[in-house]
Amino acid sequence: MSVPVASVEPTTVRPPVSEGLGEGVSESAGEALRPHAEHAFAAELTALAAQDDRPRPARWRLSPWAVATYLLGGTLPDGTVITPKYVGPRRIVEVAVTTLATDRALLLLGVPGTAKTWVSEHLAAAVSGDSTLLVQGTAGTPEEAIRYGWNYAQLLAHGPSRDALVPSPVMRAMAEGMTARVEELTRIPADVQDTLITILSEKVLPIPELGQEVQAVRGFNLIATANDRDRGVNELSSALRRRFNTVVLPLPESADAEVDIVSRRVDQIGRSLDLPAAPEGMDEIRRVVTVFRELRDGVTADGRTKLKSPSGTLSTAEAISVVTGGLALAAHFGDGVLRASDVAAGILGAVVRDPAADRVIWQEYLEAVVRERDGWKDFYRACREVSA
Repeated sequence: MSVPVASVEPTTVRPPVSEGLGEGVSESAGEALRPHAEHAFAAELTALAAQDDRPRPARWRLSPWAVATYLLGGTLPDGTVITPKYVGPRRIVEVAVTTLATDRALLLLGVPGTAKTWVSEHLAAAVSGDSTLLVQGTAGTPEEAIRYGWNYAQLLAHGPSRDALVPSPVMRAMAEGMTARVEELTRIPADVQDTLITILSEKVLPIPELGQEVQAVRGFNLIATANDRDRGVNELSSALRRRFNTVVLPLPESADAEVDIVSRRVDQIGRSLDLPAAPEGMDEIRRVVTVFRELRDGVTADGRTKLKSPSGTLSTAEAISVVTGGLALAAHFGDGVLRASDVAAGILGAVVRDPAADRVIWQEYLEAVVRERDGWKDFYRACREVSA
């Protein structure tokens, strides 16, 4: 017995998003520490929707071309500037967007810090106007988080019924033709992961307790993210992996690209925290990126000196965190200008994860590379001071 999709009613309230994508923001959205993508970039989404005359898949707010433009940035015919949300190969974004326009789910794969969650959120915001249909994967994620749960007060009082059923974000996305997100899929126990197989292959979610099912309507799709670097990873079964089109997000190709990514994100985060502008400390941002890239790659930028790599990932996301922390130090305990002393402690914390092995690697890097590098004397002194 198939259930009409209109009968599947969400049990939680989401901030309303208008057809124009720019209205309906809750009054508290302006005060949110980290607004959802559809709120933070509502003006850009509205401008894109107004000028987007290309074909749109069913229930998409924008055409695939406009979604890609939203992520990669560009200038619209009326002069509106769309800021880049992702700095990387264009083809990767095009493949990801095209996948969502088919009946295949999308798996964003990459090492930690390659913007998988960031890209997932912005894709959902651009496609559906709502990035909040989210399942956060952990070792304790239950099957109910993907399928559905029950309101036990209603269940005990009246028995299994549609009123007692609590739909998951995935069920709601199926019923409404929206994009659901599953973060850290490989952290979810394998038996819970496989709950997605029927959903992705048959586009249906059975409710055996009621003898019913929910069928996905056009527009439904799912974005999952995963990495295989962290501990506690549960490999995807071959049956589940076949249901996804996998797109691998790489680390930034060049130091300049990574500096651009870090400075953009730090500027966005800094504005929400009333921190000094990132351009005031571009030299320090470049130093942080250089240190991370060299230790991550196991060789200096000029290729002359081989290095030992520490146990941490030293990702772009960690570089953003180090610089943001440094800006906060500069703002509250300095003169507002990012300096070597502001980022030194953050770098030490990011590099030295294993107190024994990583500390030796860091000391060797300081003495063999940083100490001898022209213009880095202040950075060397600051790092030595916090490492003592």
